[in-house]
Amino acid sequence: MLEVDGITTRYGAITALHGASLEVRAGELVALVGPNGAGKTTLLNTVAGLLSPATGSVRFEGVDITGSEPADLVRAGLALVPEHRRIFKDLTVEENLKLGAATVPKAERKQRLDEAAEVFTVLRAKWNTSAGFLSGGEAQQLAVARALMSNPRLLLLDEPTLGLAPTMVDVVFHLLEDLRSQGRTMLVVEQNATRALQLADRGYLLRTGNIVASGAGADLAADAELFDSFIGGHAAATTDTPPGGAT
Repeated sequence: MLEVDGITTRYGAITALHGASLEVRAGELVALVGPNGAGKTTLLNTVAGLLSPATGSVRFEGVDITGSEPADLVRAGLALVPEHRRIFKDLTVEENLKLGAATVPKAERKQRLDEAAEVFTVLRAKWNTSAGFLSGGEAQQLAVARALMSNPRLLLLDEPTLGLAPTMVDVVFHLLEDLRSQGRTMLVVEQNATRALQLADRGYLLRTGNIVASGAGADLAADAELFDSFIGGHAAATTDTPPGGAT
């Protein structure tokens, strides 16, 4: 479904990705893990059209989407849940969800809202609440629900458990597991590398802008030597902070 082939992405003179390649097959949950500053968010943002690669290509369902506008990619079936959620705090839960359905035909929007209310019951209880009053876990669920409003064929999630309390981390991982069981195709960047890989069908380890390992998620999660060498501890939790706040 997704083929990232040899992309190099730069922030001015700083090269954040060095010819990185990966693929995501239909129905898979693929985890992208690595230490702080490895380039994980940069890779997701390049796929989502927020950044343009200097070299390489991105193909989605056989179509070259390299450098496409983000709005066009949403219409094509790709949606991003960004790092730090990026919800609109001054708008209500319902209004945030409606923004996620901006590319959906008007006749289908109410159906999508009804589906979101059914799946995300904690949001249904706060439908008319300003998003700024949500807890971290609730805000993360809103960010995911907003992305799902466009009914994407590929969902990109950037650090979905970042900054959450342990109980909310469990909630988010259960949500990912539910989405996977529904057949959602996902590429997930996650600070909890071990847990993400244990859930994933396959995984990639990114370090200093290079893919240094790939394989079945469970196999990578069990490779203590690999984690010690490239992440700095088997249970390491990593985040990504690039120059100027993007990674």
